[in-house]
Amino acid sequence: MVHVLSSRVLLRPTDPERSRAFYGGQLGLAVHREFGTGPERGTVYFLGGGFLEVSGRSDGPLDPALRLWVQVEDVAAAHEELREKDVEIVRPPVKEPWGLVEMWIADPDGTPIVLVEVPADHPLRYRPGI
Repeated sequence: MVHVLSSRVLLRPTDPERSRAFYGGQLGLAVHREFGTGPERGTVYFLGGGFLEVSGRSDGPLDPALRLWVQVEDVAAAHEELREKDVEIVRPPVKEPWGLVEMWIADPDGTPIVLVEVPADHPLRYRPGI
């Protein structure tokens, strides 16, 4: 079996500076490390239990199947904060039939990002009888 020590999502944006402004500025993700020089330098952000690396440049549209799932403590608070930072809200917070509260935004290249709140009584947090 592979012994995984760390992991990250690699994102090759069409405009690296614009993407760094979005992820670091508008979303406020903390920087784990940076490498290289110039406009296509790499920036690795903390993303909860993993990392998001924004580096290099894509010459064409990004993979439409890519999605980022980001758990936050309070989706309503995130909604207000991101609205104040002029982040386009694709879909405001909604409690889904499966019990999670989800809000959708997109990065500058259109990569969908779902912000998820796991309520205290949801099975992901609480399992009766255990």
